[in-house]
Amino acid sequence: MARQAICISHATGADGEAVGRAVAERLGFRYVDDDVIAEAAEWAELDPALVADAERRRPLVARLLGGLGEQGSATRLPAGDTSRGLPSDADLRQLIADALRTFADAGSVVIVAHAASFALAGRDVLRVLVTAAPDTRAKRIGDAKGIDERKAAKVMKEEDAGRADYLKRFYGIERELPTQFDLVVNTDTLTPGKAAEIVVVAAT
Repeated sequence: MARQAICISHATGADGEAVGRAVAERLGFRYVDDDVIAEAAEWAELDPALVADAERRRPLVARLLGGLGEQGSATRLPAGDTSRGLPSDADLRQLIADALRTFADAGSVVIVAHAASFALAGRDVLRVLVTAAPDTRAKRIGDAKGIDERKAAKVMKEEDAGRADYLKRFYGIERELPTQFDLVVNTDTLTPGKAAEIVVVAAT
C-alpha cells in the first residue's frame, strides 16, 4: 500500500509541481498546492491573499494598506468581535499548519506546498525534495516567463532567498539539507514523469 501522504518540496524551476501532479495521477491521490491557502482562509474567513502573506514575507499592515487594493482583492476580517484586530503572522502560520495536517490526516494526498515536509515532521509521510542545477532551473524559469537569462537568474535568486527565509522563520531551518528528506530527485535529465515513477516506487 502506498504511503498515504506524500510531501514534495521543490526549488523554483525544478518542475516540482509537475512531478507532484504526475505522482498524484499515478496513485489516484488528491493533489494539493494552493488549496492549503484557500482552506486556511476559509477557516479564518480571510481573503486567501492575506493568509498567503505569512509565507511571502510581505508586512501585514503594508499589504492591507496597498497591496490588496492594487490587486483588486477585498480583505475580509475575522468574524465576531472586531476589537480582536487582525490575526498575527503566528496565527496565520498556525492556520496553514492546521490545514496541512487536515489534508495529511485525510490521506491519499500529494502536498506540493508550504514546506509541508517540515510542517508535518514526525508524521508518517514520505518527504521528497525535487531539485535541479541552477542553470537548468534558470532556463526553465526563463522559458516559462518569457524572460532572458539574466532576469531568470534574478528571479531564481529571489525565490531561493524567500524560501530560505520562510524555512528559517517558520521552522528554524538554517539550511535545507538532503538528509532532511526521505528521497531527493534531480530533474536535470529526468522528465517529471520519470521522476514521478521514482517517487511512486518509494511510496509503495
